[in-house]
Amino acid sequence: MARDEEILDLIELLLAAEIFNQNQNLDINDLTPIAREVYGVQSMEGERGPVVVSESALQKVLGIPDAHLRLEKHPLTVYEEFGHRLRITTLPAGFNWFIKHNGEKRIRKNPVLAWYAEKNNLLSDISHSASRDINPRFEDSRVSLDRRISKMLADDEKLRAGLDLIIISAPEEVEQTLDDIICTSDQVQRILKLKVALENLEFLRAHQVFDIGKLLFIGPPGTGKTSLAFALTRVFHMPILEVRLPMVTSQYLGETSKNIDRIFEVARSLSPCILFIDEFDFLAKSRIGDDHGAMKRAVNALLKNIDRIGLIRNNVLLVGATNHPQLLDEAAWRRFDEVIPFDLPDLATRQLILERLLQGFSSGCDVSAVARETDGYSGADLKMVVREAILTALIDSRTQLTNEDLTTGQNLIKNRDASRNKNCQG
Repeated sequence: MARDEEILDLIELLLAAEIFNQNQNLDINDLTPIAREVYGVQSMEGERGPVVVSESALQKVLGIPDAHLRLEKHPLTVYEEFGHRLRITTLPAGFNWFIKHNGEKRIRKNPVLAWYAEKNNLLSDISHSASRDINPRFEDSRVSLDRRISKMLADDEKLRAGLDLIIISAPEEVEQTLDDIICTSDQVQRILKLKVALENLEFLRAHQVFDIGKLLFIGPPGTGKTSLAFALTRVFHMPILEVRLPMVTSQYLGETSKNIDRIFEVARSLSPCILFIDEFDFLAKSRIGDDHGAMKRAVNALLKNIDRIGLIRNNVLLVGATNHPQLLDEAAWRRFDEVIPFDLPDLATRQLILERLLQGFSSGCDVSAVARETDGYSGADLKMVVREAILTALIDSRTQLTNEDLTTGQNLIKNRDASRNKNCQG
């Protein structure tokens, strides 16, 4: 069985290469991530040349040595000694062979093959666009991001100093997705508004509508501010630049302001991207009554840079998040076009969160009862409750969770909060 799957892996790559080479209307986002790696396609720029399937690439990517020996009895493939390359001899016959040998599921997940099958009416209900939608985009990959960073540094080596102040993640590296988060209807509408703006960039630029794409997330800890910021990378297919606050502030005169300038310059040079500043109040504290001149200069530098950045003007989505909105400078408030609240979940939302967290586990718990008992819990608290319940069950060699397991998790939260309050008072 393993050998049969290996043969299908190889034939899929050979078929896709042949179809891709014959049709210039197909692009890099029609190739699966594995195909991009095997074919050595690492850019969306410039005129694309033909792709080839070499034995060395198959061994490096798939771990298949001497692939031509695996296919030596296959009548529809040929091995070219010069270049050590494999190719399909006849596309129609090869594609029909692939369908007959349980390749249909693969075709539906491979945009190049789905395009060929749809064009030639080879499968019912086949959709190239549907296959392309579920195929990871090249611009979401770490390979694409690294190329963009290299190009940025080639254009301006001085930007390297700014890279030390941020953590950059490609969309494919981000675990959070919008499906993992219980968003309010208001939050969903704000995200939809941004999607519409991105789809109409030229129209908005032509009409000089620039004040879009500066979001401030406010709310208690554990309510999903950071999770949603990271999930937006998947929604908008942009890398996220997370500011490393301890690296930004400096004891040297004026260096904090320069670091803020460096961060925003990297964001503009690496656009489209999301610039995420967690604990935003740390950089944008109120200047009223503050005698610290360096801090005032840092806030001024921050405000100046916020004015010069935006989704419409230069394809940068700015997201600030804070647990302490009352500490923010008034001028910082005015620079955000969207202030999005993140409240502690109500009863109905707690039940939805618990159901989502318990999904996939064999559970006989009364979720509604647990939701009623966890008033005042954040989403992060509920996640910790479920995690502790699962570990408690596993210690007892069980996968079936009980309400008692969840009670153990609730007690963990209560003991943690009690310890924190005791330390604060003592």
